[in-house]
Amino acid sequence: MSTTTNPMPPAAGTPASVPLTAARTTSIVLLAFAAVYIVWGSTYLAIRIGVESFPPLILAGFRHLTVGLFLYPVLRAKGGIKPTQGHWRTAVVAGTLLLVVGNGGVSWAEQTVPSGITALLVATVSLWLVIVDWLRPGGVRPVPRVVMGLVLGFAGLVLLVGPAHLGGSERVNPVGATVLVIASLAWACGSLYSKHGGMPSSPMLGVAMQSFAGGVILLLVALFTGEFRGLHLGAITLRSWLALAYLILFGSGIGFSAYIYILQKSSAAKLQNVTLIPNCNWRLSVEVDVMTP
Repeated sequence: MSTTTNPMPPAAGTPASVPLTAARTTSIVLLAFAAVYIVWGSTYLAIRIGVESFPPLILAGFRHLTVGLFLYPVLRAKGGIKPTQGHWRTAVVAGTLLLVVGNGGVSWAEQTVPSGITALLVATVSLWLVIVDWLRPGGVRPVPRVVMGLVLGFAGLVLLVGPAHLGGSERVNPVGATVLVIASLAWACGSLYSKHGGMPSSPMLGVAMQSFAGGVILLLVALFTGEFRGLHLGAITLRSWLALAYLILFGSGIGFSAYIYILQKSSAAKLQNVTLIPNCNWRLSVEVDVMTP
């Protein structure tokens, strides 16, 4: 009499489960890339509509604080991860660079700079990412073809914001353009700091923490700069309210979450950064470990 024994299924975490986990992660990363490409190109127009009747820092502050207040308690209760003091320090620094200087600067600049030009100038994030990643301790030195891309990219920036009629276009507001370049540099610094500074193992919890910290700081800056004195809720148009709702749901809730997920899951050896510029057939591709909006 023979006895048949059924083989035990592989335990969780054994090599048999690794390909499935890797495939699932790759699929999520690809979806995150798609979300950033599709959603973030439209946020420039939404910001432009929002600042028609919202003060810019208040618009950005409400947008990010709402996401942080919603996501943080849900993810804390669901994941059971308790952020450390170091995690919060990273969230505050990264939130300040990414959301206060970066996104807040973009919102402020779009009062005078058209949304299409804003999208082009913000594409300099790709250039700054290469430079900052090169200069940071233990950074990666760009290869010659990337250096050539940097030179061409900054030459294009000069054509875009240089003297009137240079390159066949009217001059971009110099103050707004300067703020956008600074905002792009801050976004690059914040991206690399968020990736290497130490965040919780859950990327979404990191999104909630950075959104909460950035939103609070944005509203504090708005308070000290007098934006709340100029805020009249009755004067805000329906299209600006809809723009704010779009920025909360799609810009921050989906776009920023996807971006932070990519930051945490991307590989410096395998990931290629491709910045797509809305309504333009040109693209800059550089080999760094994160992607830009």
